[in-house]
Amino acid sequence: MDEKKNIAYISICLAFAAGFCDAATFTAADELFSAHVTGNFVVFAYDLIRGAEAKSWLKLLSFPVFTIAVIAAGWFAPKLKSGYTLLLVEGAILLGAGALDIALGRPGSTWGMVMPYIVVLAMGIQNAFGRLYTTAAYAPTTMMTGNVTQLTLDIAKILMPGVWTSDHRPAFAKQFMVIGGFLAGCLAGAFLAAHFGMWTVALPGALLLLLFFI
Repeated sequence: MDEKKNIAYISICLAFAAGFCDAATFTAADELFSAHVTGNFVVFAYDLIRGAEAKSWLKLLSFPVFTIAVIAAGWFAPKLKSGYTLLLVEGAILLGAGALDIALGRPGSTWGMVMPYIVVLAMGIQNAFGRLYTTAAYAPTTMMTGNVTQLTLDIAKILMPGVWTSDHRPAFAKQFMVIGGFLAGCLAGAFLAAHFGMWTVALPGALLLLLFFI
């Protein structure tokens, strides 16, 4: 990808969007993870041993939906003039889903069951973007386990005599940007989804659209 946007902005905004969507679907959509979809294995297993209801089995749909999004992104990416177009599509999906949720969202409605998986679709695109364009952000933006591990290893280097040098100085600020952005997104997503509903995923969608055009 020849075009380069501000990596700090990309890193923070993508991490915020992923944290927001993950927390929003977990809070307001029966504990469904949208960004960290493998977490749904744990939730499903927990539901299963408690005597899973039919809706608990629907969590397994997150995997084919996520896979379809990744395949589509991987197929279209080489044909795009700019890889950032994937973020434009992701933002449009989230914004559109939020708008439709305002119009169609009713307790127990069919749309209420479909909406979380549209968010999963958007997060699949973001996961694919991170894999296809590894230098577009400081670190992976959808799962923080690896980032926290790297940050901890960097901290360990400080405590090891002779390891901490100016030539091998860990990029603390970069890791904190990504982890902090994700945490801020989680807090915002959980609060807004709990109090106002799933339509609030339109907010990170709007943020991604803005990011594309600046």
